[in-house]
Amino acid sequence: MILRYEMSDMGLLHHFLGMEISQDENCVFISQKKYAENILKKFRMHGCNPNDTPLVVNQKLKKEDGGRKVDASVYRSLVGNLLYLTATRPDIMFATSLLLRFMHNPSHFHLGAMKRMLRYIQGTIDHGIKYSKNSDLKLFGFCDSAWGGCVDDMKSTSGYCFSLGSGMFSWVSKKQQSVAQSSAEAEYVSASLATSQAIWLRRILEDVREKQEGGT
Repeated sequence: MILRYEMSDMGLLHHFLGMEISQDENCVFISQKKYAENILKKFRMHGCNPNDTPLVVNQKLKKEDGGRKVDASVYRSLVGNLLYLTATRPDIMFATSLLLRFMHNPSHFHLGAMKRMLRYIQGTIDHGIKYSKNSDLKLFGFCDSAWGGCVDDMKSTSGYCFSLGSGMFSWVSKKQQSVAQSSAEAEYVSASLATSQAIWLRRILEDVREKQEGGT
């Protein structure tokens, strides 16, 4: 195209919409380290002690927990920042999706869970997604559900992720729209959501001449 149009060659892409992109002849690594550092500084958590997990295991958060109410604007700002961080951090997708549910009237329990997530980010600030050059371009998908995980309405949570080659590129964690009557029903709903995404991804790959043979 440079022969036909007036263009400037600025070299390899290294930043895009807050994402850092490192490229060499063998792989591409995408992360949001600087963005994550800015979040920690913005909310005065830079240099905090790290946690190994984004949430406390088996902790049940609910809308009306009797806790002291906190500034909703601060909570919403933090949730919005973390939501954008999930662009390269599928490991915080479930926790962020969960904490999104309490934006209307957050308590100090919700804010405490949010700060725990910031501690997790502090300890995993170098995490990102690596796409290797010589990886087999086979589409793999995984899905799961958490039956009745929402204390307020007993709705379940669906989640899926898809990888192509060496890295994930599509993931979701969201509350189901109806109340599942059994864990099997919750799994079927989650599988249906993942199947719809798999069909769409396979068609996209076929359009770019990477048709998938066999099942996903």
